Amino acid sequence: MHQPSVTRRTLLRATSASAAAAATASALGSPALAASARPAAPPAFAPERGRPFRELDQKIRTGMVRYGIPGVAVGVLYRRTEYIKGYGVTNVDYPVPVDGDTLFRIGSTTKTFTGTTVMRLVEQGRLALDAPVQTYLPDLRTADPSVAARVTVRHLLNHTAGWLGDDFQDTGEGDDATTRYAAGIARLPQLTPPGEVFSYNNAAVALAGRLIEAVTGQPYEKTVRALLIDPLGLAHTRFFTDEIIGFNVAASHNLVDGKPVVEPAFFQVWRSLHPAGGLISSVRDQLRYARFHLGDGTIPGSDTRLLTQQSLLAMRSQPGPGGTLFVELDGVGVTWTLRPSAERVRIVQHGGDWPGQHSGFLMVPDRGFAFTMLTNSEGGASLAAELFADDWALRRFAGISNLPAVPRVLTAQELAPYEGRYLQLAVGPAGDLEALEFELTADNGQLVGRFGGAVGLRLAFYRPDYKLVLTAAGANTATRANFVRGTDGHVDWLRLGGRLIQHEPAGAPSRASRQPPFDILRPWLLATT
Repeated sequence: MHQPSVTRRTLLRATSASAAAAATASALGSPALAASARPAAPPAFAPERGRPFRELDQKIRTGMVRYGIPGVAVGVLYRRTEYIKGYGVTNVDYPVPVDGDTLFRIGSTTKTFTGTTVMRLVEQGRLALDAPVQTYLPDLRTADPSVAARVTVRHLLNHTAGWLGDDFQDTGEGDDATTRYAAGIARLPQLTPPGEVFSYNNAAVALAGRLIEAVTGQPYEKTVRALLIDPLGLAHTRFFTDEIIGFNVAASHNLVDGKPVVEPAFFQVWRSLHPAGGLISSVRDQLRYARFHLGDGTIPGSDTRLLTQQSLLAMRSQPGPGGTLFVELDGVGVTWTLRPSAERVRIVQHGGDWPGQHSGFLMVPDRGFAFTMLTNSEGGASLAAELFADDWALRRFAGISNLPAVPRVLTAQELAPYEGRYLQLAVGPAGDLEALEFELTADNGQLVGRFGGAVGLRLAFYRPDYKLVLTAAGANTATRANFVRGTDGHVDWLRLGGRLIQHEPAGAPSRASRQPPFDILRPWLLATT
């Protein structure tokens, strides 16, 4: 399947595009839906609501212009009150105002819906988090035969299964899509032993979707709707495009010469990836979902219980191995990424990226704060980094900040162990293993990444093995990454965008399948986050 090339976000959004473009940023209130479908609409936030909202309003308006974003929807839960606001338009060719009910792709925030559905099945006694996956999928095969017997349900959901995670194979639109996808796990290289190293894994969460099907006897999407989406009253959250006819939908936009251009093909997500990133939703529904996860397990506004509060807490505790996923992580619970702060207050987070649709989602349970944003442009990744990787919003609304990171200048001798060629692998829609190769070299106390000879990023260390990701020009992208060492102390991996990228031995022959221009990369290598 051919997918159009997209503007590269400097290897998995590590350095985001920065382009000035004319973009409408008119603020719109969020009209209430019909009472039969939805509770009364929360107020749209406005400058008179206080300084944090005035500053957020200006931040979004400025970002839309700077990064070429036609439309943004934002929701905030702050001091027990919900605030929702739409900016700009759904489509530059056929402009319709964005509001709180406009539908966007939410990308990998879908993973938390998969995880929450698993927890419902755990409470029903149909799944156990620490049971081997083969208990429910006895035909599971992996490249390392021993892994199939050892990998657990929890490993799938906390990104420690250990095999290559970026498998974007299209296995068709039939109800057997996840079954066929699961059969392909056997060809994915095993990078690390299960349970030992965090490496972002779309394939593992997609396999969890197949697990849900196996124990319920129903298609993944039908089960998630029956156990979670419909009970919560998320009337603007769906998997299939034929379910959203008549809704106000945000079109996906590419950036061409810094200006947003509609790219209809970007909106497609094949069914094999639904458990990892297939949901379409509105900011109003996302905020209602956040309120549920911050609550006691009952449906917001009712006494009907979906989960025990203990299960909700379990989803955001017991983190697996940590690392980085654009921010520093304590690890991942049950699909929620768990992020530390300087004040030792935990941030519970996700977000999603798919070509032309980028979003952020975070909660601070100890502060009763939730924040979500949906965008409809490749430029949305940059605004998401400013608001969800940087601590700009956290400082203003929750009174917490990121762990400190002051860049240091390292000597050539200190940088030498990190230098060399690195290889990133992914499986494309046709099932072919793709490889992207780049080189890291020392330069003025930092590392520079060269793709096909062109400098694409810079890495500035702030503590051993951890670094800030900078643009080629040295500007901060608000994102972090780290190196992973083997048992012998050798630098074996670069973890960038949460993925493990292999440090190739000196003198090893190139394994790259292609050397694309630095600013071009196919969508499946961008991945969902």
